[in-house]
Amino acid sequence: MASSSKMKRAVEDEDHEEQFERFDDFTLASSWERFISEIEAVCRQWLADGAKHLLEKGAVCVGSSKSLYTVKFELKYAAKSYFMEYYFETNNDGKVADWSCSLHDLQLSFGVKEFLVIAPQSASGVVLDAPEASKLLSAVAIALSNCSSLWPAFVPVHDPSRKAYTGIQNMGTVFTRRFEADRIGSQVFSPLDFSMHLFKVHFRMKLTYRTIPYDDDDELQGADVEITESSENPGGDIRNKTQWDDDCPWSEWYSSEDPVKGFDLITIWSEKLIESSLEMAELENASAHEAEKWFILPNLSSKNIDGSVGNTIGFGSQLDLLVTALELSFGAQFMEDFVSVENSGSDNLKSSAVIPPPTVLDRVLKDLFHDGLQLLHFTEGEHKNSRAIKGAPLESLFSQFCLHSLWFGNCNIRAIAVLWIEFVREVRWCWEESQPLPRMPTNGVIDLSTCLVNQKLHMLAICIEKKRQLSKNHQDGDENKDRVSTRVEEGGQVKGSSSATIEHGSDIVGERERSSVSDSLHHPETSISRFHSEAEDVVTSAELRPSDRISRGSAGVEGMMLLKSYQNMHVPITQDPPLMTEDMHEERLRAVETFGDSISFSAQLEREILSSDMSAFKAANPDAVFEDFIRWHSPRDWEDDNFGESGEVSTKEATEGSKKDWPPRGRLSERMSEHGNKWRNIWNDVPALPASEQKPLLDPNREGEKVLHYLETLRPHQLLEQMVCTAFRASADTLNQTSFGGLKQMTTKMGQLYPTMASTLKPLQANRVFILSEIIEDLRRLCVVFEHVEKLLTVAASLHRKFLQVPRLSEVIFSDYYNFYQPKMGSGSVRGSGDMEFDKRHQVRRQEREAVANMFTQPTANQSWRKVLSMGNLLNGHEPVLREIIFAVRDRMRGSYYGAFQKEIDTYRMYICGTSNDLRVALSVASCD
Repeated sequence: MASSSKMKRAVEDEDHEEQFERFDDFTLASSWERFISEIEAVCRQWLADGAKHLLEKGAVCVGSSKSLYTVKFELKYAAKSYFMEYYFETNNDGKVADWSCSLHDLQLSFGVKEFLVIAPQSASGVVLDAPEASKLLSAVAIALSNCSSLWPAFVPVHDPSRKAYTGIQNMGTVFTRRFEADRIGSQVFSPLDFSMHLFKVHFRMKLTYRTIPYDDDDELQGADVEITESSENPGGDIRNKTQWDDDCPWSEWYSSEDPVKGFDLITIWSEKLIESSLEMAELENASAHEAEKWFILPNLSSKNIDGSVGNTIGFGSQLDLLVTALELSFGAQFMEDFVSVENSGSDNLKSSAVIPPPTVLDRVLKDLFHDGLQLLHFTEGEHKNSRAIKGAPLESLFSQFCLHSLWFGNCNIRAIAVLWIEFVREVRWCWEESQPLPRMPTNGVIDLSTCLVNQKLHMLAICIEKKRQLSKNHQDGDENKDRVSTRVEEGGQVKGSSSATIEHGSDIVGERERSSVSDSLHHPETSISRFHSEAEDVVTSAELRPSDRISRGSAGVEGMMLLKSYQNMHVPITQDPPLMTEDMHEERLRAVETFGDSISFSAQLEREILSSDMSAFKAANPDAVFEDFIRWHSPRDWEDDNFGESGEVSTKEATEGSKKDWPPRGRLSERMSEHGNKWRNIWNDVPALPASEQKPLLDPNREGEKVLHYLETLRPHQLLEQMVCTAFRASADTLNQTSFGGLKQMTTKMGQLYPTMASTLKPLQANRVFILSEIIEDLRRLCVVFEHVEKLLTVAASLHRKFLQVPRLSEVIFSDYYNFYQPKMGSGSVRGSGDMEFDKRHQVRRQEREAVANMFTQPTANQSWRKVLSMGNLLNGHEPVLREIIFAVRDRMRGSYYGAFQKEIDTYRMYICGTSNDLRVALSVASCD
């Protein structure tokens, strides 16, 4: 190098002058020499620091690499500013990993491990003037030579899109290595066969295949032609479905963009020694199945990479709008106030709160009240921790109303008010017309762990059913009377007691043929219970005298005998206990606090139940006494002398007995035998009436109207509080039904979501006073957490569906994605941190290759236009989207006084990357100067 020799002579002259003059005259140095001196000083400092100290001084990690770091220094020369960057790796094994996704572009192109890049501070960041680029490289080369450094140096040149570089590396006093990289527009073919018998070429190849995007427009056009079930052909033509999530649980409410756009399949051929062009031609047509290694890399949507929220439509985004509606609900007394424009609040609300057209409203009401008439199982799909949230079951009427509200009018407060008013009108219509309330059970006990609106709707559904039964019984009674009168007119007078005899006969036969429900026995101090038993055959005996009175309302006989008449005891048909909602229980507790004595007041409240049971028992057992009722209703209050050691009555003595042992020896308990006992007083006062003739314990008309009054006068904030709790629970339960295989991280995340929701929603569930601003802020953070979990779930579901035959791949891919995305979730921040791309690739095992290859289906005719000049190496009709080949000729270099290259190195190295019409070539040559 002429420039290098000239510079060395100049330095020797300066040393000679220094011996005589004893001073340094820097004023005679040129700006270029000062520029070299500055580069040399910086490089010496970097060399002295080493990788460890550079990391301590703030070296920055490059991209997604965990081992490549860079430091930067600003330089000025000829009124221009430059950046000089030093790239180094923390692992000091001296080798560059082949085809690593974390490699820098220059490492991949030239096989270098550490290097310098000097570039101007400009918008393009490249040197457009060739002499300037040569001068920069010369300056760096001289400086590195002075430092005895073997670092290669590069300068970016030409247009930035070409990714062109020129570079140089000092390899001692004899050899220099030069680098060139550029992009050419199309592949150049030559008919000549260059002979290779004089040297051997080391060959390595990497081919990247890419699946056609699953939301490809061309594929959607052919969706009607062929629809392939993912369970039958996993990883195959899933694209042929109109929407990828058509059978996902959330598809009823919204359609989610497929987070997995496709996959990159990377096939790698390890190094081979090529000695002829024929071998090269064979490799060009080699099958991807012949590659030594396969790696797969998912192409995820950018929305699932950046960690930000609010840019997708889903449950999380709509729940955030519902929280806004909750915040606004405190500004009115009634829901009707939001419907009127004049009373709807701020101008912002008037302009943004749009009410959907009547057709949309009718469609929602039809889905709630007409399409949902079937009674579904509430527990299906619920998470085990779902009941910790005081909402409504997923398939219940109020739960479905809340889910519809999330999407109705984009969940603004005016639209919710309109929907609620129409909802209550439909509920009243069901009540007035005695039509079953859809999506609500008509029996059972009211679940106090649910929200109050759900309890009220359950109460109303029971009232409607009882109202229907009373109406039906009334009609049946009229028909029976008509039928009896007709028989009397036709056949004369009926023997016995006409209608009473007929009723008795029908009761006995009917109840003997059906089984009755058995309730557990409870102590009367805590609650009054009714005891039902299965109908048994009546024990008949010639010695038993028939009763002159008729048993009415019997459900069958009990395994006991009446004390006075020696008759079989009949189990009466009793009324169900009156149901109570949460607010009714609270009223009862307040009354208990007012009266002071909770036990006596409880007995007073349950007097009607006890009176009803006694009346039914008397009607079923006309010859019974008070002691018989106690023996059946409250066995603990009957002290029987026939108890054995086990505390049980002998069945033989109880059922068969004998007249000489009759009546059985026993007595009432002390509390039941005391003077003025309330139970005995009630027994003496109540008439003998079967349950069908008694006044109902639950007045369906009164309780039904009370429920409707509650729904029609419910305060907006009370409604919205219950809607928020129910909507969070229903949304989570809907997502919980998603099938995502054995992805443990997703299962854990869903399990953590429910306690988080329960904790945040607790102030709303408990109906206690809270600070509005604080709870709204907590709810918004919860919405962010929910949306993050929702994102993870869509990725898990998409991966699971695409890898049904190879679940290991879906597990390892999701595990890496979860670890990548987890730090972005934070603690509920509005926007995630970091902008790194997810480029983790996973090796495909031999037995998994066929399933992965099936993901690359044959391109359709509509996709043929994409195909350009074929490069070979087709995989199911797909050509590589990226081909990377490394040619290297190696030789053993000697003659360097540094001694670092006394081994075989790449004297010639060519890296080819791209496609047939977009190739990038990088060349490095070591030569003797």
